[in-house]
Amino acid sequence: MSEERPQRRPHGNRPKKRDVNGWIILDKGVGMTSTHAVAMVKRGLSAKKAGHAGTLDPLASGILPIALGEATKTVPFVMDGRKSYVFTVAWGSETTTDDTEGDVVETTDRLPDPAEIEAFLPRFTGQVQQVPPRFSAIKIQGERAYDLARDGEVVELQPRTVEIDRLALIHHQGNRSVIEADCGKGTYVRAIARDLGRALGCLGHIAALRRTRVGPFTEHDAISVDKVPTDPAALRPVEIALSEIPSIAVSRDMAGRLMRGQSIILRGRETPLSGKVYATCNGVLIAVGDVERGELVPHRVFNLGG
Repeated sequence: MSEERPQRRPHGNRPKKRDVNGWIILDKGVGMTSTHAVAMVKRGLSAKKAGHAGTLDPLASGILPIALGEATKTVPFVMDGRKSYVFTVAWGSETTTDDTEGDVVETTDRLPDPAEIEAFLPRFTGQVQQVPPRFSAIKIQGERAYDLARDGEVVELQPRTVEIDRLALIHHQGNRSVIEADCGKGTYVRAIARDLGRALGCLGHIAALRRTRVGPFTEHDAISVDKVPTDPAALRPVEIALSEIPSIAVSRDMAGRLMRGQSIILRGRETPLSGKVYATCNGVLIAVGDVERGELVPHRVFNLGG
């Protein structure tokens, strides 16, 4: 009697991964990790490649730009853009994590009034020296700060210069204040709440946080988790992430050189003399690079031709 061979599991129900290029601007809810959000979108579109433009903590909601395929090459341009937040500060206590997830380490009965808060906000705008929260993703000798903090190690983070364009008090009641912030890359909103509380002498931590803008993307661009499309045609174009830098149109011959990683000579009155630009050919994104002495030197090339 011949040996019976084991039955192979059918693979018919497993969708084939495909090349999907573009952006989805997700309105992430509280409780979901950024990694989970990316995995969900990637799975829904059966996409080969996906990533996000800036982590949003599970306790935070709001804008999470998700790049698919060739759009992942433009993620740094989004992450370098300005960001906006609306956050609620709970006055009267400071926590280990500078939000509601941590343990309370110090309390006070003193609470600020709206006039005090508004008087102190200008101290935290412009170029500010900010010490990141101990529970953050910053690396210390190769280890994440939050991993060291969870292991009980004393984490000493050095101050960093960040840019905060605007802080505005939009609501205050009891021991809660709602504040809007416009800021640059690397700014920790949890640190703003902590430092503002210390300056006011009343302590504070984040009770709620929502991101309303990341680079060119705002809440008007966002869709909820239950509205994530399965059709790639519904994605935002790859080049939307480059809307804050100039574009130039190039010929097919020039496009071919750029695709091979070769520089091209630019001519014309409207050609930028220097700086970062992106090049298109017949409306299709070809490359991103720097203009140097009349030449466009490509740093990223894209494969979006039909």
